[in-house]
Amino acid sequence: MQAPRLASRAAALLLAAALVPVAHAEGQLRIAEQFGIVYLLLNVVQDQKLVEKHAKAAGIDVKVDYIKLSGGSAVNDALLGGNIDIAGAGVGPLLTIWDRTLGRQNVRGVASLGNFPYYLVSNNPAVRTIADLTDQDRIALPAVGVSVQSRVLQFASAKLWGDAQYNKLDKLQVALPHPEALAAIVKGGTEITGHFGNPPFQEQELAANPRARIVLNSYDVLGGPASATVLYATEKFRTDNPKTYKAFVDALQEAAQWTTANPEKAADTYLRVTGAKTDRDLLVKIIRSPEVQFKATPQNTFGLASFLHRVGAIRNRPSSVRDYFFPDAHLAGGS
Repeated sequence: MQAPRLASRAAALLLAAALVPVAHAEGQLRIAEQFGIVYLLLNVVQDQKLVEKHAKAAGIDVKVDYIKLSGGSAVNDALLGGNIDIAGAGVGPLLTIWDRTLGRQNVRGVASLGNFPYYLVSNNPAVRTIADLTDQDRIALPAVGVSVQSRVLQFASAKLWGDAQYNKLDKLQVALPHPEALAAIVKGGTEITGHFGNPPFQEQELAANPRARIVLNSYDVLGGPASATVLYATEKFRTDNPKTYKAFVDALQEAAQWTTANPEKAADTYLRVTGAKTDRDLLVKIIRSPEVQFKATPQNTFGLASFLHRVGAIRNRPSSVRDYFFPDAHLAGGS
């Protein structure tokens, strides 16, 4: 009688164990990306299976999924909802979610995707600077008040009209994916007269519509080359998945080196992975531009972070970039 009783008890314990949720650890990576060549490093990582390569070297197999979203708000919701592990968005959304999760999920930056100038392009001939914008203008960007484009526009507004009016132009903003905003600027005839985008959409607009002009360059606002698009994650993911996390960071650094050395092949990778119909020569020109640098170390983000705290857009005051980025070796010298 003792053996059946022990077997029954063992079966009950196994059943109970099966009903207890098991924390996800290692072996899975879900990455959110958006539109544009600013996500080229992720395209290279995906095309060459670099995460899988570095994970294999660390003794694990990793299943990697790439999820396309639009706008920092959507990306942040997906991260906090547990639907993605690595978020790809502007430094504006990173600072917003870092501020809101400090002391809880503790979301922080993982790496930069490189330095790219972002242009506010207008097809309204009367608009040559942001001071010329009126209530008849509408500016398309990924997310109103949250996206890095929106935050840079607020920063520029504060410099022009003072901190008290930093959000003066928020009322003119419209959330729209970059491909749709591109079509509106090129064709004209819609309420959209401006697009604060990113490469290659801004360059396509300037090439396709002779009325289109650059009204604002993010580098001018931020004080030089800056990391506008970044990657970030929760503290729990980084802690629970050290091998997967490191494999991703190593993959990103390898992709940055390869892209810098192979601009034409990198352009082909972008076209192949995204299915975009962008002119190849234009892509190569962007990748080779001296204003563009592919690197994982963030640059020139702290000025925007300080501004956002100063005007009350974020509550917590960062003392340096190390507050809102994880203290990893590849971030040494970040700013």
